[in-house]
Amino acid sequence: MSTNTPQASQPAVNAGGKLSFFERYLTLWVFLCIVAGIALGRLFPGVAVALDAMSFYQVSIPIAICLFFMMYPIMVKIDFTQAAQAVRAPKPVILTLVVNWLIKPFTMVALAQFFLGGLFAPWLTGTELIRGTEVTLVNSYIAGAILLGIAPCTAMVLMWGYLSYSNQGHTLVMVAVNSLAMLFLYAPLGRWLLSANDLTVPWETIVLSVLIYVGLPLIAGMYSRYWIFKHKGREWFERRFLKYLTPISITALLLTLVLLFAFKGELIVNNPLHILLIAVPLFIQTNFIFLITYVAALKLNLAYEDAAPAALIGASNHFEVAIATAVMLFGLNSGAALATVVGVLIEVPVMLMLVELCKRTAMWFPREPEKATLRDPRCVSSFK
Repeated sequence: MSTNTPQASQPAVNAGGKLSFFERYLTLWVFLCIVAGIALGRLFPGVAVALDAMSFYQVSIPIAICLFFMMYPIMVKIDFTQAAQAVRAPKPVILTLVVNWLIKPFTMVALAQFFLGGLFAPWLTGTELIRGTEVTLVNSYIAGAILLGIAPCTAMVLMWGYLSYSNQGHTLVMVAVNSLAMLFLYAPLGRWLLSANDLTVPWETIVLSVLIYVGLPLIAGMYSRYWIFKHKGREWFERRFLKYLTPISITALLLTLVLLFAFKGELIVNNPLHILLIAVPLFIQTNFIFLITYVAALKLNLAYEDAAPAALIGASNHFEVAIATAVMLFGLNSGAALATVVGVLIEVPVMLMLVELCKRTAMWFPREPEKATLRDPRCVSSFK
């Protein structure tokens, strides 16, 4: 095992220094999409209404297309065969699974109820119609927070791991395991927590949302990865194919946000305070989950290269799935969808802050810098 100082051959980099131009300023693009969406909704309300009317069995076709192209680049980059490596070094994976599925969802519910349902409730008055039923804005916002809390990060954490000099091999394992776990756990856990908070959700609807927004791009990603490796080779996949995926994913994400805010523009203009109040429990949750996971990794005597990605995966959310599920369950014009988008707005700057914290506290852990070998940004840069 190496000493507790970083290798001389690997000088520290500033958090975000290896991000692409679009990735580095994701928060700015999200803000601009908010402005563009609000402008679209107020200047051309008919366009947004016409797009929302294009649906099939309550699934918005424009949103479904955008979200598929947002999710597919994530799934195609994951090497699920590496999940077998978890058997040989299971502690970081077990820690991540426990935090993501046994701790994080319930702390999110508690924080959302305390802040949105209690402390901030006097400023979040109002109701909205969801599937013909009148629901308070507070409950709708809490639903969005819950959907974020049960969606663990499965891709952009590769970038956080890269920036924090983590064990990328193990990060890929944890991403693969989390993706498979989400496929089976997201629907039942989501329905249970939403029902416990007085939001009845048809079982078929949430299962269908998971199959469409997780299962379909997962299957497409796995198959196309296998086909490309077989017929084109790994080098072509990494140097040519991946080069074009990130812009597609970014474009799909931003188009989705424009559509979301085209419908929520009036609420935001009339109640800008809502955005700030929703962000408070999400910000606290992100930092709290990171802290408890990081401390648990320290107590388990994990190497820094395994501890950092475990904590970063726990802290971040898979906001694409959360947005997709909120749109499908409650509608594009719902408070739940708005709450999930607020998660996008705060996540990138907060995660970059936590990456920097990881690097500054690396000396607290045993070091195994030889594990941090996957350094090619072409292989690890991805949108969450």
